[in-house]
Amino acid sequence: MRAYELMIILDAELEESVIQGVINRTSEMVSASGGNVATTDKWGRRRFAYEIDHKTEGFYVVLEIVTEAQNLDDVDRFLRLADETVRHKIIRLPDKEAARRGLFGEEAAPASAG
Repeated sequence: MRAYELMIILDAELEESVIQGVINRTSEMVSASGGNVATTDKWGRRRFAYEIDHKTEGFYVVLEIVTEAQNLDDVDRFLRLADETVRHKIIRLPDKEAARRGLFGEEAAPASAG
């Protein structure tokens, strides 16, 4: 099992239904590759530190993903081509951090001392 964190910055001008559609499509792609989205955290509208594509704000979403797949190339390709996406970043979480967050369930939880 591998754990990933995916941050998506969407156009702040989009309607909530469109934002939810991108999240749902991303979750479906993860499920199709044998993984699951453990958490979805909508940070909401935030101001950029600098202008990106003539935009000053974006809608931030962070997903924690656990999957057997070696990578998330399909998700990466989808988000790169989606017009709604301003930026996105996928990082693989270190196993220790994923276990600390409880993403692997009880079987991968660190053993207690004593």
